[in-house]
Amino acid sequence: MMAASLVRRDKKSTAAHLKADLNWTDNSSGVRQLQELLDCVLNPEKPAADTEALDWCKCLIAGGEGFEEFCKMVRSYDNATLCGLVWTANFVAYRCRTCGISPCMSLCAECFNNGDHTGHDFNMFRSQAGGACDCGDSNVMRETGFCNRHRLRTGENVPTVPRDLLLMSEMVLPRFIICIIQYLRDGYTEPDTSTERDLQKVLQQLEPQISFLEELTKMGGAMRTVLTKILTNQQIFKDLSMGQEENIYAKKNYEKYLSALKNSGLVSVEEKAQSGAAEPTLGAEAGAGAGALGLLVVILLPVVFLKEDQDGGQSVGQRKRVKLSSTAKDPSIMDSLKHKCFLEELLFWTIKYEFPQKMVTFLLNMLPDQDYKITFTKTFVQHYAFIMKTLMKSQESDTMSNRIVHISVQLFSNEELARHVTEECQLLDIMVTVLLYMMESCLIKSELQDEENSRHVVVNCSEPLLKNNTYWPLVSDFINILSHQSVAKQFLEDHSLLMLWMSFVSFFQGMNLNKRELSEHVEFESQTYYAAFAAELEACAQPMWGLLTHCKVKETQEYTKTVVRYCLETLQIWFDAIGFVDEPAPNQVTFHLPLHRYYAMFLSKAVKCQGLDLDSLLPHQEMLMKIMVHPLQIQASLSEIHSNMWVRNGLQIKGQAMTYVQSHFCNSMIDPDIFLLQVCASRLDPDYFISSVFERFKVVDLLTMASVHQNAVLDGEQERPMLEGALTFLVILSSLRIHLGMADDEILRAEMVSQLCMNDRTHSSLLDLIPENPNPKSGIVPGSCSFEEMLSAVADFKAPVFEPGGSMQQGMYTPKAEVWEKEFDPIMVVLRTVYRRDVQSAMDRYSAFLKQSGMHTTGNPWPPYKERTPLHPCYKGLDRLLHCKTLHIVIFTLLYKIWLDHSNMSEHVLCMVLYLIELGLDNQVQEDKEDEEPCIEEHCHDSWFPGTNLLSNLHHVINYVRVRVPETAPEVKREKDPPPSTSAEASNFGQNVREAQVFSLVAERRRKFQEIINRSSTEASQVVRPKSSSTRWVPPGTPPQLVTEILEIRESMLSLLIKLHQKLSAKQNSLSVTWLEDMETNSHAHGDGITAIERILAKAATRSRQSKRSIQEICGKVSPPVAPKKNSPTDKKTMDKDERRQRARERQQKLLAEFASRQKSFMETAMDVESPDADAAMDLGASEVMESEVLYDCVICGQSGPSTEDRPTGLVVLLQASSVLGHRCKSDEMKKLPTTDDEHIYPADTCGAAHDVRLALMQRFFKDSSCLQSVSIGWDGGVYVQTCGHTLHIDCHKSYMESLRNDQVLQGFSVDKGEFTCPLCRQFANSVLPCRPGRSTEVVSWHMPTNKKTAVLVKEVEDLQEQLGLFPILLSHFATFPFQTESNLSKEMESFIKDIKNTTQRKYMDYGKNPGSPDNDFLFMYSVARTNLELELVHRGGNLCSGGASAAAKRSCLNQLFHVLAMHMRLYSIDSAYNPWTRLTQVAQRRDDCLDDERPEVPMLFRDCPSLLIIFVLTMPQPLRKEHFICLVRMLYNLQYTQALASLSAKFSPEERQAWSTSGALKKNAVNAERSYDALLSHVIGELSKVKTVYDVNTEVPSMLSSSVWSPHSIEYSLQQFCLPYLRLSCLLQHHLYGDKLSGCPVEEFSGLAGCLGLLAPALQPSNPIYSASCLDWTVNAFDLMTQWCSEVTGLSDTQAKKSITLLVQDPQWASPHLLHLPDHYNIIFQYYHKKACTACKKVPKDPALCLVCGAFVCLKGLCCKQQGICECVLHSQHCGAATGIFLLINASVIIIIRGHRFCLWGSVYLDAHGEEDRDLRRGKPLFLCVERYRVLQQQWVSHTFDHINKRWGPHYNGL
Repeated sequence: MMAASLVRRDKKSTAAHLKADLNWTDNSSGVRQLQELLDCVLNPEKPAADTEALDWCKCLIAGGEGFEEFCKMVRSYDNATLCGLVWTANFVAYRCRTCGISPCMSLCAECFNNGDHTGHDFNMFRSQAGGACDCGDSNVMRETGFCNRHRLRTGENVPTVPRDLLLMSEMVLPRFIICIIQYLRDGYTEPDTSTERDLQKVLQQLEPQISFLEELTKMGGAMRTVLTKILTNQQIFKDLSMGQEENIYAKKNYEKYLSALKNSGLVSVEEKAQSGAAEPTLGAEAGAGAGALGLLVVILLPVVFLKEDQDGGQSVGQRKRVKLSSTAKDPSIMDSLKHKCFLEELLFWTIKYEFPQKMVTFLLNMLPDQDYKITFTKTFVQHYAFIMKTLMKSQESDTMSNRIVHISVQLFSNEELARHVTEECQLLDIMVTVLLYMMESCLIKSELQDEENSRHVVVNCSEPLLKNNTYWPLVSDFINILSHQSVAKQFLEDHSLLMLWMSFVSFFQGMNLNKRELSEHVEFESQTYYAAFAAELEACAQPMWGLLTHCKVKETQEYTKTVVRYCLETLQIWFDAIGFVDEPAPNQVTFHLPLHRYYAMFLSKAVKCQGLDLDSLLPHQEMLMKIMVHPLQIQASLSEIHSNMWVRNGLQIKGQAMTYVQSHFCNSMIDPDIFLLQVCASRLDPDYFISSVFERFKVVDLLTMASVHQNAVLDGEQERPMLEGALTFLVILSSLRIHLGMADDEILRAEMVSQLCMNDRTHSSLLDLIPENPNPKSGIVPGSCSFEEMLSAVADFKAPVFEPGGSMQQGMYTPKAEVWEKEFDPIMVVLRTVYRRDVQSAMDRYSAFLKQSGMHTTGNPWPPYKERTPLHPCYKGLDRLLHCKTLHIVIFTLLYKIWLDHSNMSEHVLCMVLYLIELGLDNQVQEDKEDEEPCIEEHCHDSWFPGTNLLSNLHHVINYVRVRVPETAPEVKREKDPPPSTSAEASNFGQNVREAQVFSLVAERRRKFQEIINRSSTEASQVVRPKSSSTRWVPPGTPPQLVTEILEIRESMLSLLIKLHQKLSAKQNSLSVTWLEDMETNSHAHGDGITAIERILAKAATRSRQSKRSIQEICGKVSPPVAPKKNSPTDKKTMDKDERRQRARERQQKLLAEFASRQKSFMETAMDVESPDADAAMDLGASEVMESEVLYDCVICGQSGPSTEDRPTGLVVLLQASSVLGHRCKSDEMKKLPTTDDEHIYPADTCGAAHDVRLALMQRFFKDSSCLQSVSIGWDGGVYVQTCGHTLHIDCHKSYMESLRNDQVLQGFSVDKGEFTCPLCRQFANSVLPCRPGRSTEVVSWHMPTNKKTAVLVKEVEDLQEQLGLFPILLSHFATFPFQTESNLSKEMESFIKDIKNTTQRKYMDYGKNPGSPDNDFLFMYSVARTNLELELVHRGGNLCSGGASAAAKRSCLNQLFHVLAMHMRLYSIDSAYNPWTRLTQVAQRRDDCLDDERPEVPMLFRDCPSLLIIFVLTMPQPLRKEHFICLVRMLYNLQYTQALASLSAKFSPEERQAWSTSGALKKNAVNAERSYDALLSHVIGELSKVKTVYDVNTEVPSMLSSSVWSPHSIEYSLQQFCLPYLRLSCLLQHHLYGDKLSGCPVEEFSGLAGCLGLLAPALQPSNPIYSASCLDWTVNAFDLMTQWCSEVTGLSDTQAKKSITLLVQDPQWASPHLLHLPDHYNIIFQYYHKKACTACKKVPKDPALCLVCGAFVCLKGLCCKQQGICECVLHSQHCGAATGIFLLINASVIIIIRGHRFCLWGSVYLDAHGEEDRDLRRGKPLFLCVERYRVLQQQWVSHTFDHINKRWGPHYNGL
């Protein structure tokens, strides 16, 4: 009852009251009260979502204080020395390899930035599975890397916690935790009844409770200690877990828990059989006991026994649980669990609920507490088997895997802890057993070798367990603990464990078997090979490398011996299980032989590091023969796959062949295989080995002297690649030294060189391509050279270069010259190439190097021969391969066949044969005696060669050979006369053959092989043939009979070499008798086949006198080869064929050359952006004026002709809206990108903003129509027109667009929006600008320099303007008269104007009071002209002197554009009463007829002169005479100058104004007063001072320049600066209208421009600086005119004057546009922005982006900021750049460009130290700003060339 009353009271006071009670010595009543209260509050029968209970707990724990204050208080007692911050997936963390002890070490950003890691090997990474910060944990990282906070161990000197502070927590929390557990028990239902959602629901309701626990853990060490006590105390658990007697709910709840616990134990056999989870019985033989059970018994016999069924019999075919028999180990690894404390049950539910993120985080947050860490690790290990089972059942195994590893990596990376758990909890036994158990669930019968009777089982790679890598977390843990030496030692010492592990590995031996399809293509290409390769790498190879790292020294010899012994035992078991005798089954291959590879790698380690004797570790010969078979089968299959013999198996088989040699796999796959074969070759009989190789490669039949043969197993076109494969394999086998004596440094060097020779590589791709083992790339292995040092030794760095139009290049490494010269090793390249084209690429690069360095200039060089590192003494036997008769017979036969051009020989074959000879000469076997003199025939046992030494066999002459040939062969036809077999030699020969059979019984195979080669004895061949045909596939159609023939050869290897030399060099006697003496030895390292043969002959001659003699003899009498067959008609045919081919080739060359020259000439005329230096081919404008009629070429129909009214021609143009001008600022400094909260960017000072303000102000006070003619718009969203310079007929263009519309290929542009690519240069375009018909009239007079007085010209201009009212009548073909038909030209012009209007958004066009009015349209049209002129100025570098001309000029089409605009603008009339021209040139009488209510016109001093100039030019009748144009420029210059004076005077201080006014007044009466600035200035000041308001307004704002004193010089400078923009624009306009050359002004800019525009009389261009005033040209009294202009301002009413006076002070100068200034280090941007919340939706965006133009922070693809279906980046690009946006993606470091409805990835402007991009920050290395790239980006933005330069555009559908 009391509890009920307590509940109703105020929580805080109750809590305080209880706390006081509990502090008494006798606190029993307090305890009772508290317990009753908790019974009431924490009632698990209430719904969990009710937060009342949580609030009570918070209050009680805080003991009456506020919870926040309580947290602060507890934190002040935090004694933790570790950081321990836990993070979840996608968190950005750091890893420093220099500081890490464990490879899994990671740091949070804060600890990383507060520690000192300069110069370390660190990277930033996005966590995949989550993790925790290791700062402060010296078991995982070195103390030097700790951050300041954890290095000082601030936690250690914290005062002890007062007892009463955490008293309440100790009482309340146990109840709170059991409450959570009760909810979890309640919510859980078994999978068969529940759905996934239910569990999620339970977890969602518990969210606040678990978050509360998490909050508690963050309070620091003091609170964690309390929690640990509660979680690990067994008594508390006992008291609370079952509930009290009377509480029925608690009882039920506990029963639920018990049933869940029971269900989690491994299902016993009977249950498994009933529940249907049993494996289906395997094959029909299962009944015979040969099912899976029998197999397990066989494989796991030594270590495993099977649990009997209840009834004592074994249920056959059911897979049984594996149990460890050794009684020493705890037999209950897989048995059910018992829980003794809260922690154990919490973990149990965490697993049951599949690792909810919050629970995981809570459990991990506790880890800094050491006691907790140990208990938790033990608990985790205890639940390991249970985890595995939950994982296998889980739907979300990916997420679950990540969460498991998130936990386990924190526990097992710590060596202390791992060792402790291994000793106490049998961690290793548990792991291996669990892995075995897991894999057992997906075993199938192996079909390798003997399909029927095989007893071997392998994993089934198509099972989800393997396909989805579900085993990954367990294997990863296993690898992790094996990295600790102490744990690995325990593993290697435990024999039963090792045996168990070997049986695990044998599950992968022979998995994913491929059977060659012989008839038709497979229907379904399975992709299981990914799973197979991943499984072997992760589950077998990685643990193997882990173990190998601990077997590096002599002391660990025993370990290696044990592993090797078990490998051999398991291999023997495997051979027996698959029923292997000696021949592999045909047409089968598996790439997975992990047992072989374990054996090989441990052998290699034993010899290399532990000084063991190889022979002591090898089995007997027969076993070696068996071991060699499968690796050899793989090598032969590789060759078959590349010879297209497996094409019917689909692409995946090629994929396997590539993966097998790929850089991540090669050192665990092909390298051990080849090493194993080398070991076998060094120990087995060489003849046997060589015969096996050729038989495996199926080329035995090809090795005959006869010119025709039959091959029973290969098609003709497969013979050559297979022979090349066999020879290449032999070369690799005898020359590769990776495991045979190379040091780690040498291996690293060789790997690096071979990768660099294939292609230049970036640093990261090199790191990726070089196998990790045996040389780890990170951290310096003692005594070995680091990756970086090696790289700088063999390669040069090529910094990235930038062509503005080229692709973004990355920093590349390229081999040094001496590497090409001395170290290029084609054999290593062949071994390491994944794609065959890489070998070719390496050879091409090698040839290029030789040509460049002049070492070998003619023909194609051959792969160079490279000297090898000497063999380790253990492997000396390998050289015997090169010195065995079988190989020599093959070499001899092949040399002979090549010399006689038999079919299927190739240069590659010769190259490999010569390589083998040379290897043999370089690696001599130590014989007992020198074989100098030739042996006497009687001693010779073998028919071909006297001995085995290559050197002596080289000069041995072979006279006759018997061959078996088909009857049809040419050899048979020739033998009409009796064969010369009567001669003594031949009979000897036959006799030798008979002896040979007896002698060659070394092995049946060798005999067979030798006989097949000789084909010399009929009996033998009859024995051989039938056998072979019975086992082999025989082609349909009976082959012709074979007959024996004897060929006369009479050659030795040397003579064949010399004849081949002749043949290659295509001249007789190519080697003179004395050539050996003359030869220089060094010139032979590089060259072609001729060089190679000379090199071999020279070596032979220097090493043996006999060879030298033979060579000289042969050279003396050599004669051209006579084929042993007559010239049959087929030869003639082939000759003709060759000749025909040759001719065809020549024709093709010619055509190509012609095409290339055409293309070149096109490129020269057509390129725009790509080559800024090429001269403008079509400077439209310049060329047009002078010719009588301009002719255009249509790039579609190819016709040339003028543009006419009926068939107009147009320019291909791209229209785009642009805000580049609007983003200009006053200062030339780039604005900085804000990277702290204090920095901001203010947009108010940009050109666009300033003009908007100006126009808005005008519209407040002045007449709208007049305002709209006083300024230009188009600073933001103006339309820019650019062309590629190509023209086409407009009707041709329409049909071209139709064809594009029907073309279904997805282009990168939208035809419906009028987009297309120029048919000639493929540049992007979206409209056609009609060209006006060329005129020949008036041109001359139009250009004539004029002598008329200015006054006369002014009058003429006025008259021309008077015509404006009548103007439309003059234009006979324009749309004024409805009954007149329009011409095609005018229609096209109108449609072009429409295109222009559609290019930009409405808001950038409507500035008038009434949108759509003619005035508004008028403003928009002349602003288009202004925008294009201004942009061209910007492209030219902001002035006309800096010569950025050519590119800008080529893109410009201003002349044509002006014409179209003029045609359009003449539709509007100008109100002549307000014609600005009269106000410019006449002093008007005072007009008072202006009505008061009407707003005044804009005063002339406020008007924008360039705008007025453009308006005049566009509205006057065309063509405008140049004298009139000059007149316009002069009159407007007067106005501009007056504005400059007025603006300047407003900047003076009142005193200065007074002074200048008086000093200037004195000069007013001088002769040239009208042209002296001081007189004019004083006049302006005087006039404007008449009204107080003008100068008063500005007094509050002290001008920036007021501090400096104005000198005459500074005044002149400021006046010139004010007038320059106007002059530049006028000059550019004059250039486009009249084709005047722009002076590349040598003098200073002002006078150059003035001279160009004719403002200076030519006489007035002295060398002394000119004054701006001297350019004035007044037609009426200057002072009167100025008075009139000033009075317009002073006449304004007060309110208007006050505001509008700011219009007087203007500064027309703008700096060129810039993007933002970025920091040098990317990390600065990343750290600030990747966690920054979006300004719109206040959330941290998933993909944050930055606008590089204005610095806006936006969400890419963020749905939160979508408006009307448009995402934020697209919206921003419209608002900020008129549909052009440049965004930096913060999380990817790349830049994307949005242009209209398309976007593209531009690349990155941040590169790492090696000049590489790091897209998506995958490598996480520090990135630095690449200034050149940023410049290129800015240049493309300013020049509007994104569309042309970037090729990969795609639509964004408003989704960015």
